[in-house]
Amino acid sequence: MAIIDRVKYDGPGTVLIWRHPPDDLTWGTQVIVNQSQEALFFKGGQLLDVLGPGTHTLETSNIPLLRALIKLPFGNKTPFAAEIYFVNKAANLDVKWGTTTPIQLQDPKFNVMLPVRAFGQFGVRVADSKKLVVQLSGTMNEFTVETLSSQFRGLLLTRIKDYLAETIIKQKVTILEINAYLEEISETMQKKVENDFAKFGVQIMNFFVNSIDAPESDESVVRLKKAMADKAEMDILGEGYKTKRTFDTMEKAAGAEGGAMGAGMGLGMGVGAGAGMGSLVGQAMGAVAAKTACPSCKAEVQAGSRFCPSCGKGLAAAACPLCKAEVAPGAKFCPSCGKPQK
Repeated sequence: MAIIDRVKYDGPGTVLIWRHPPDDLTWGTQVIVNQSQEALFFKGGQLLDVLGPGTHTLETSNIPLLRALIKLPFGNKTPFAAEIYFVNKAANLDVKWGTTTPIQLQDPKFNVMLPVRAFGQFGVRVADSKKLVVQLSGTMNEFTVETLSSQFRGLLLTRIKDYLAETIIKQKVTILEINAYLEEISETMQKKVENDFAKFGVQIMNFFVNSIDAPESDESVVRLKKAMADKAEMDILGEGYKTKRTFDTMEKAAGAEGGAMGAGMGLGMGVGAGAGMGSLVGQAMGAVAAKTACPSCKAEVQAGSRFCPSCGKGLAAAACPLCKAEVAPGAKFCPSCGKPQK
């Protein structure tokens, strides 16, 4: 068995804990701990010391408990079993998280069920090496950021699902507008999960919810967006929207049907539209016919006027001397009996 007289770890930054093989250490072995690292020295499951950055030599003056446990004379080169865990305490700021499947939530504004997804990232830093080694990594030879993320994935998803439901339902924020609240949601989510991570010696930082959305291809989302687009168009056009829709329907019906049926539908709708136009023209004609001329100065006078606004002559209706029917001012004959009027 080879005897190791120097122990060091220079692995990638994504490795949080690396465990040195436990059976090749001797008195005098040097343990080199890099900056942003700590080395935890275990023997028989007992933590004997925490070594900070620098070079450490395994000897009784440095680790007095080790001599009693190993019971070998100092300077003896016989290998003994002990474990050294190198812990990376540098911050890792690019830990991704996301919902594996959409969450079914009811939109409070439109009352439809929509599949909601959420994605983001956060940073972690080992705050307590002993807690992390003892409670999470155990006897694993390597514990990475990815391993940590998978350990906490269930917790994160539960927290984000609960908070999204609370925000959407209780605060009545529609799913299609929720991205305006991402900063607030991110800050609240970090507060909700930081204690869960701290129990295992991990500090969470820079927790971000990057997006909350629903799949564009989902049938419910497609229908909802179309309804919103139609409503926006109606709001812009106002009363003219109904007229536009009517003519759009007429145009589609006339174009979709061929032959006599299409012609009949087009003609029927045309007649209906023509009737409407005729009504408007009739009203206009009626308004013109409601005026008459002054019998004295020939100025235009509104029907029913008692005096001419131009010459002031009285315009009161006269009675026919024969049948007593009302005769309009200036009329030459009675409209009832035909008798000539003076």
